Amino acid sequence: MIATTTFALAVSLAMDAFAAALGKGAALRRPSMGHALTVGAVFGGFQMVMPLIGFALGLAFADIVAAVDHWIAFVLLSVVGGRMVWEAWKGGDDTEEGAAGMALTLSALFMAGFATSVDALAIGVPLAFFDEPILATALVIGLVTFGLSTIGVLLGRAVGPLLGRWSVGIGGAGLVLLGSKILVQHLAA
Repeated sequence: MIATTTFALAVSLAMDAFAAALGKGAALRRPSMGHALTVGAVFGGFQMVMPLIGFALGLAFADIVAAVDHWIAFVLLSVVGGRMVWEAWKGGDDTEEGAAGMALTLSALFMAGFATSVDALAIGVPLAFFDEPILATALVIGLVTFGLSTIGVLLGRAVGPLLGRWSVGIGGAGLVLLGSKILVQHLAA
């Protein structure tokens, strides 16, 4: 794969993670650089590892992965997003620690990271056809996702203080919409 093609692939795969990172950043009152780097590392790590797993699975399982990847992403993003909407709706702790704990629990972050990288798993399968270094391709995908996700959290930070606790609900609704978009795109294709 040409370097520009690899970069374009990386950017397109990172867009779901970027959107989810915007929601995470908005959910936090004042996300620190540490929060941004954590989200970037988790999302980038998943985006880097998933194509490797897809590559390893090879062509034998391509139809199975392609048949369910959109459902997996939809369910996981809906669960994480729905939880965020519920937490915003019911109110609760308006302190910074409460918002941070709600929005950046490791389980929710890992579920969102997995959900936004399922398409990278599916992309890894056909990469087995190309005579390209899969490790370099996966590294580029992971680094681009890390960078865009980190920036997404910091951009989301600008929205969070304006909306208060409702930013958590808006971020959660964004994740549900993102999951729905993925599902609709795959079902319409």
